[in-house]
Amino acid sequence: MPLVEPDAEGVDPQRRRELQERRLRQLVDRLLAADGLQASRLRDAGVDSGADVTLDRLGQLPTVTKRDLWDHYPDGLRAVPIEDIVCVHGSSGTGGRPTLIPYTAADIDVWAQVMARALGGAGATRRSLVHNAYGYGLFTGGLGVHHGAMRLGATVLPLSGGMTDRQVRMIADLKPDILTCTPSYAIFLGEAMTEPPPSLRAGLFGAEPWTNEMRAQIERLLGLRALDIYGLSEIIGPGVAAESLDSDGMLNVAEDHFFVEAVDADGRAVSDGTPGELVFTTLTKTGMPLLRYRTGDVATLAGPVPGAPRTLRRMSKLLGRTDDMLVVRGVNVFPTEIEAVLLADGRVSPHYLVVEDRRVAARAELIVAVEPVADGHGLAADLDRALRERLGLTCVVRVLAPGSVPRVEVGKAKRLVRWSEGPAPLDGLAG
Repeated sequence: MPLVEPDAEGVDPQRRRELQERRLRQLVDRLLAADGLQASRLRDAGVDSGADVTLDRLGQLPTVTKRDLWDHYPDGLRAVPIEDIVCVHGSSGTGGRPTLIPYTAADIDVWAQVMARALGGAGATRRSLVHNAYGYGLFTGGLGVHHGAMRLGATVLPLSGGMTDRQVRMIADLKPDILTCTPSYAIFLGEAMTEPPPSLRAGLFGAEPWTNEMRAQIERLLGLRALDIYGLSEIIGPGVAAESLDSDGMLNVAEDHFFVEAVDADGRAVSDGTPGELVFTTLTKTGMPLLRYRTGDVATLAGPVPGAPRTLRRMSKLLGRTDDMLVVRGVNVFPTEIEAVLLADGRVSPHYLVVEDRRVAARAELIVAVEPVADGHGLAADLDRALRERLGLTCVVRVLAPGSVPRVEVGKAKRLVRWSEGPAPLDGLAG
């Protein structure tokens, strides 16, 4: 698979590390000059200059969290004058206040670079037509893909989310080879088609955690190679890391721009292959640079594929989020573990809902609501057994009528709800 930027993606790791260290020192100097929250914390840690830091000491430096961004709403931790800001993006704010992120022209250029690499890793070229069904607006998905496709020299079709009938018609008429959208919408789109479109070769699907079992569902419905892409607006947007056709199921981190760590609950580094919370440092970002941002996302890290042209470190698909981890009767459960069990059974559709039932606090339950693709006879018992074996926990399985779980045309699918009082989130859940 040809590299879009060989000097960045395929460079010797030691040379890249030297570049990362130079950029880290420049970042610290920018933060100190901005004289904000991060500067104050750096000085409290004994750092008065970029010359005081090294990559080996990075784990001793203070972190930033989403709470810090909320507490400094709406300007966040902007580090440049307002006249240098060319656009603002933001998260949906599901965990609290919206998180608004200011971008300079240099930040947009970095974003376009890493997204062009991600598309190239999926096989896109200047001859490609990229059907972009991510939403446009404050959400970074649509415009991130748009910037990257244009940087690559490909043609981008900016359809945004929703209007599924139009999406299906455009795919049939214009014959794109690359599809970009959330994995839940890829399922929705595939179900709206009578057969897999022959033009599609690969898709980049992100903005929500999804499993290899869902990958198989998407590939069956759409007849393409389904690849994962990761990003968050606080760091840049999509393109922080992306799976390529030759990355062996993991995502290549754009680590010349984003230095990644994985840490345990106490903030200590974990070894490669051990799940940990991802912590990112934006080495080149200028509008709102972040030193050691704790993402809340859980994954494992690994080195590059041996002998592969890409020499970048890789991260696994997301295993979950620290704030989505369920603790039920003393057992820790990530929703992705439940999805892996459900979609491994060919009788289960990709539309499901996990309900953490805490109406009786002393007797919490996990209710797993599924829809069968055909005959659901015996499905509940089989899933109950499989979930108990995987999780070490008994779940309440409800097999609902097709169409019971809401579909998503725009935005992210809601696969987890917490039920503490009031009516059931779905008909048929109460037993």
